[in-house]
Amino acid sequence: MLLSGKGKHRRAAKATRIVALAGVAGVAVAAPLMTAGTASAATASEWDAVAQCESGGNWSINTGNGFYGGLQFSASTWAAYGGTAYAPSADQASKSQQIAVAEKVLAGQGKGAWPSCGVGLSGASYDGGSAEAAPKPAASKRSTEQPATRSEQRQAPKKSESKKTVTTPTGKKVKKGDGEYKVVTGDTLSKIAQAHGVKGGWEKLFQLNKGVVENADLIYPGQQLHLK
Repeated sequence: MLLSGKGKHRRAAKATRIVALAGVAGVAVAAPLMTAGTASAATASEWDAVAQCESGGNWSINTGNGFYGGLQFSASTWAAYGGTAYAPSADQASKSQQIAVAEKVLAGQGKGAWPSCGVGLSGASYDGGSAEAAPKPAASKRSTEQPATRSEQRQAPKKSESKKTVTTPTGKKVKKGDGEYKVVTGDTLSKIAQAHGVKGGWEKLFQLNKGVVENADLIYPGQQLHLK
């Protein structure tokens, strides 16, 4: 899951409370009050950077964690800032529609709506601290999940790399290859070529696997060689 840091999109705006008391749809009442912020709009590239940080740049993401879309709106924030005029949840709205709602959130809450990922947003310095913030345990869980997710992403390439290499007895990593024959201890190119009837002998076998075998005299257990 691609999550953000602490407290994002959690602060209920004054307009939201008015809507709850009035019992009417959020957009009609809340929108005029929420435009009162003095912050100017962030640039498209800045929102792209926030989305990349929050969700890997996936504007349609819905991992089932309660936060949706490229900028990871909660359902309550999306509704409070007029998002349901576009779609039931942010992941179902277009990128431009999500940014339009995000501009309102930025004006009302400031960069603090995206604590970890919104630092580069221009036109707002208000951190949005409020007594109406959601309980800290929820924020703590969310902030804990994000580092774990990003850690997994950083480790993923290493896992993929390990599948493509073989560690030699000296600790050196060499290419594994994807051939049909798996080298075992005691193998040489000559033995393999003779055992499997490779026409052209070890020289042909070496040519077939030049992308994996750097030295014809050195092959390693675990490497997978093409025989034809």
